[in-house]
Amino acid sequence: MRRLILLRHTKSDWPNGMVDRDRPLAERGRRAAPLMGRMLIDRGFVPDKVLVSTAERTVETWALASAGLIQFPPATPEPRIYEAAPHVLANVIRETGDDVRTLLLVGHNPGIEALACNLIADGPPDLRQRLSRKYPTGGLAVIDCAVERWTQLSAGCGTLVAFVVPRDLDPEAE
Repeated sequence: MRRLILLRHTKSDWPNGMVDRDRPLAERGRRAAPLMGRMLIDRGFVPDKVLVSTAERTVETWALASAGLIQFPPATPEPRIYEAAPHVLANVIRETGDDVRTLLLVGHNPGIEALACNLIADGPPDLRQRLSRKYPTGGLAVIDCAVERWTQLSAGCGTLVAFVVPRDLDPEAE
């Protein structure tokens, strides 16, 4: 069994004239990211490896989520995650070594949501429905994949264990 955690970056800003890759987080995103990091620790969802898109908003999301939490490994920048289709994300995940039991990927929609929907075949119906309706900024899915190695990752191999959004942790967050 392998555990995959898919975190969509928190709420971003889009200042005039800024290219998409350089967009920073909005104030709301800067408040939400630490909530998601603390939730991971509180619920025991601690990754062995973290892959982060090289876009500014994903890098900033993980930096704020992991700040001061020594339980997290350092992030590995992965440029292929930026604006990636689900099959590209799956290929990145399949390259993960067998020593990694829990992998966290910080990325973007629509790829993160589509990948989650493709992998999940089981789990609480209410959570599965909620995830398929909307995967908002800061949304985080924990998926247990019935595979012995990451190379075996395939459609329908996953069970949704948790789906949490910042608003679940703080009604003011998103």
